[in-house]
Amino acid sequence: MHAFDLSPFKITPLSVLDILLVAFLIYQLYNLIRGTIAVNILLGMGVIYAMYFVVSFLHMQLLTDILGYFRDVAVVIIVVVFQQEIRRFLLLVGKNASLQRNKAWWRYFFGKNQAEKNNYARIKPIIDACKALKQTRTGALIVFTKYYDEQFYQNSCEVMDARISKRLLESIFQKTSPLHDGAVVISENKIKSASCILPLTDKVDLPAQFGLRHRAGIGVTEANEASAIIISEETGEISYAKQGRVKMNISFAELEKLLNKDF
Repeated sequence: MHAFDLSPFKITPLSVLDILLVAFLIYQLYNLIRGTIAVNILLGMGVIYAMYFVVSFLHMQLLTDILGYFRDVAVVIIVVVFQQEIRRFLLLVGKNASLQRNKAWWRYFFGKNQAEKNNYARIKPIIDACKALKQTRTGALIVFTKYYDEQFYQNSCEVMDARISKRLLESIFQKTSPLHDGAVVISENKIKSASCILPLTDKVDLPAQFGLRHRAGIGVTEANEASAIIISEETGEISYAKQGRVKMNISFAELEKLLNKDF
């Protein structure tokens, strides 16, 4: 009897790490496309690939050649169709590592309590404005981004570069204001722009009560490393979107925790 050579299948710490990293990447990719139209596109491409192998096995030459063209340009199709998902994945890979290090150094030198006090002073006007907007049921969309992409935001916005204040946020979203229809973008502790028209999400499994404001808030967090506060005009309910996911009907205590964690 001849013994089988199992040396290629030897399990080493590196092979285990390799499997775990691949599983992690697949899980992250799944999270990025879950609930979006990209899932249906991916399934369609899978069906085409399966058909190609079937017709090739059955020697159906014409269909094999036609489907072979799709196979040959699959990489180009993936880049074109999934460009938003690829962008979000790359943003996720390099997610604010340097900013997290800066936060750690700040806390090391100045103390955790001082850092939290400084952060609360920055977000307090935003929370106070949300309380007033919720009470009057004034619809609002406030986007927070760590990297202000001028090309992405300024094409459809009114540039402001103003200090954050409760009264300014309230006045922007008043129904009689010419800037109320759109989003406010906050970055670098300033109101960078207002009345921004943002891309809508492609998700198909959102609650029926979500309108354009909610879809825009979710969409901008899919395309950029950003978070968004969405205040419903109909109910005054506050939602918080991040990485394409949304938390509905959050309290002000939860909102403070989320803003403290992210910014």
